[in-house]
Amino acid sequence: QVQLVESGGGLVQAGGSLRLSCAASGRTFSSYGMGWFRQAPGKEREFVSAISWSSGNTYSADSVKGRFTISGDNAKKMVYLQMNSLKPEDTAVYYCATTSNPLRRWWTTEAVYDYWGQGTQVTVSS
Repeated sequence: QVQLVESGGGLVQAGGSLRLSCAASGRTFSSYGMGWFRQAPGKEREFVSAISWSSGNTYSADSVKGRFTISGDNAKKMVYLQMNSLKPEDTAVYYCATTSNPLRRWWTTEAVYDYWGQGTQVTVSS
């Protein structure tokens, strides 16, 4: 079992910044990567960013490129999402997840993620 705990969400004005953190514990040795997803009210959960533990390569959705940055500390089993230039449409519950799927082309798909955190609310006011 793997436990994931997100933190860092909150209320911020448009144009502001937040930094989300995700702490992983338990049997994390089979994890190839970590991802961030988000779900806005009335919408499906969508991919935001992912990071490979082995290479450190990162992958992001077009909607957040240039504004959000994912980073990780493999030794500490921590993943971060630095969110800058936030927009009201970024309002959502943000989830971190871990995947044991080694094929990075699938990492935008939530079905390949094995464990999920409980989520943290991010609200961006206009």
